[in-house]
Amino acid sequence: MYVNKLARSTMGLNIMTEDQVERIHNGTLYILERVGVKVFEPESLELLSGGGAQVDGNLVKIPSWMVQDALQSAPGIVSLAARDGSPAMTLEKGRIYYGSGSEVPFTIDLENGKRRKVLRDDVCNSTRLIDALDNIDFAMSLGLISDVPVASSDLYQFEAMLLNTTKPILFTCYNRGNLETIIKMAALAAGSKKKLIEKPSLALYAEPTSPLVHSREALEKLLTCAAERIPLIYATTPMLGATGPVTVSGSVVVANAEILSGLVIHQLKSRGAPFIHGGGIPPMHMGTSICSYGAPERDLGCMALVRLSQHYRLPSFTTAGCTDAQVFDQQAGMEAGFNLLAAGMAGGNLIHNLGYMGVGMTSCLEHLLLCSEAVGAVKHLLRGVDVSEEAMALDLIEKVGPGGHYLAEEHTMRHFRDELYFPPTLSRKNYDAWKLEGAKTFGQAANERVRNLLECHRPDPLPAEVEKEIQNILLQRDTETA
Repeated sequence: MYVNKLARSTMGLNIMTEDQVERIHNGTLYILERVGVKVFEPESLELLSGGGAQVDGNLVKIPSWMVQDALQSAPGIVSLAARDGSPAMTLEKGRIYYGSGSEVPFTIDLENGKRRKVLRDDVCNSTRLIDALDNIDFAMSLGLISDVPVASSDLYQFEAMLLNTTKPILFTCYNRGNLETIIKMAALAAGSKKKLIEKPSLALYAEPTSPLVHSREALEKLLTCAAERIPLIYATTPMLGATGPVTVSGSVVVANAEILSGLVIHQLKSRGAPFIHGGGIPPMHMGTSICSYGAPERDLGCMALVRLSQHYRLPSFTTAGCTDAQVFDQQAGMEAGFNLLAAGMAGGNLIHNLGYMGVGMTSCLEHLLLCSEAVGAVKHLLRGVDVSEEAMALDLIEKVGPGGHYLAEEHTMRHFRDELYFPPTLSRKNYDAWKLEGAKTFGQAANERVRNLLECHRPDPLPAEVEKEIQNILLQRDTETA
């Protein structure tokens, strides 16, 4: 959806002035040129050396002109398609999209409410729920599958998503070989490799290592995506006070240096290949040493990275819908609602981690449902106020006059479905009606609705022969990595 429209004055959240953004950018260039980054991948070192960087072993210092050149060559708009190739998301300033989070080892069981390890069926179920929820725009796995071979669990996660949603998929993978296998699977679903590249329905999420390190595994995936023209999210997560300075601006500089040095390598490999900027900057809580997902300083760092993405005219990836709460309770709702609104108002393009709980270790489908309803409210809010003649309704106000009502007016019938937000699960009943229907808490209502959606919703299937071939590719790679 569009956040900003020419015909409307909409809300937004700009936490840094242009001068502050320039200071962060100039600080980033200083670090890249004077401090450098460590690079542990041979082809990347060759590209950097040949492109003009100063290479000393694994330490690389990148001049500012190389960064500017990479920023100029990277596309400012990245489009992601649905599984069938139809348009789904256009990542550009003013458009926000929300999706689930990625690998967590545990989930909250729908039947008994207990925390347990994620199974293959859990990723199938979470993806099917994502497919059913209109406010969720893309899928991530929401689980690290424990009942399949470890070396290929990323492949099983991708297969579970591919077979259970038609929405775009953001995925992770362990290594270059598994990435190549995933691209083959996605190409089969798209109809051909050519169709997949022309209308990509997936994007890879890869990470540098904070502070200022690019591992061999991360760069092999980066280079493969660049060569294949598969959209790449190169997201960083320095922790305030641990793997980054405790100050937000200091860690933003570290994060930005990691992302932009990755961009330089990416564009040296393939100019114009699609690249998505962003990440998160969570704090290490100094009292407990956890990486906090619900703290407001995390949101501040995320919004700062979104602001930089917009400055560079690059699509942005950020995080919201997450909480440190260990169970689906009031803390979970408060923290997720706050950061979902903050990320939307900041204008992040891809906003992931809906359904995350327990300090990033646990998924919860009821929490994912709550996030979906909160996203509906955020999107409704960010539409702003329509001041057209039709919306202001001066003639109608004159007709009804003082002391009248608008319930029976055709104007009300024409507009109320668009002007009012009707959440499917949140209660809008008075006390007596709520009591009459069982006096359910939101948690109880959410559990019932999730169960109903999983029972009734079936995503559009792939042709049987395509599904079988995808599974054959997975099994072949599974055998190779055994």
